[in-house]
Amino acid sequence: MITIYTTPSCSSCRKAKKWLDEHNVVYEERNLFNHRISNFDIDMMLEHAENGFDDIISTRSKIFKEKDLDVEDMSVSELKNFIIDNPSILKRPIIVDEKRMQVGYNDEEIRVFIPKKLRDFIMSSNIYKEDDSEYQTVLEQYFNNDAK
Repeated sequence: MITIYTTPSCSSCRKAKKWLDEHNVVYEERNLFNHRISNFDIDMMLEHAENGFDDIISTRSKIFKEKDLDVEDMSVSELKNFIIDNPSILKRPIIVDEKRMQVGYNDEEIRVFIPKKLRDFIMSSNIYKEDDSEYQTVLEQYFNNDAK
């Protein structure tokens, strides 16, 4: 199951959700301001992070600057608790499933979340990346055939 961590005012979050919806990708949305993030959530993110906390937190965020914090001086548990208490320090959106994670919205990278059957159909259609209309046509063909 794909989980996407979002905030209401995040335009990249809206783009990611729109893309997932257009590709009929099932996901669970967790609004960081309405859903208290847990140690489990953070552990799931860190399991897929190549650079640990650096991949998921924004040290340029207002709260980091106000508190004059240095991530290097904090223990893992201190940093997790800080994230739980201040979820706005997380980069957004964070899209994660059991195999992969994407931080932020990237039109190319988000394609890893397309179900394999749809990816195979797209690849067999020999469409060009630059031709968005042809890509949309292939998606419509897939979903129309899949609905039958």
